[in-house]
Amino acid sequence: MSENTVKHEHKQCGGKNIEKMEEIGKTMPVEEEIYDVAELFKVLGDQTRVKILFTLIKDEMCVCDIAELLEMSQSAISHQLRVLKQARLVKYRREGKTVYYSVSDEHVAVILNMGIEHISE
Repeated sequence: MSENTVKHEHKQCGGKNIEKMEEIGKTMPVEEEIYDVAELFKVLGDQTRVKILFTLIKDEMCVCDIAELLEMSQSAISHQLRVLKQARLVKYRREGKTVYYSVSDEHVAVILNMGIEHISE
């Protein structure tokens, strides 16, 4: 699309507030941040992962307890926990041979609870 076409379309919509557009443009996150946020929401786009996160908001748990609670195989839970770890949504600690998982920080609970609040409106 040529520059003249863009200007012509802009005039058609009646918008000419260049200052507003520049101000909004200044507050726009950088491309890397936008990409990372989109990736975060992709990770949160899976029901199993959301269930795991809601579980881990309450308390840390091992894979076998999460699997039993969600009535899934340990391998399926382990796979989803790997995805959540890569997205930095969960952390883990070892105690002997057992690995305990928990949410990485309070932001995870805030994001999920805001989602519940939003859909409840």
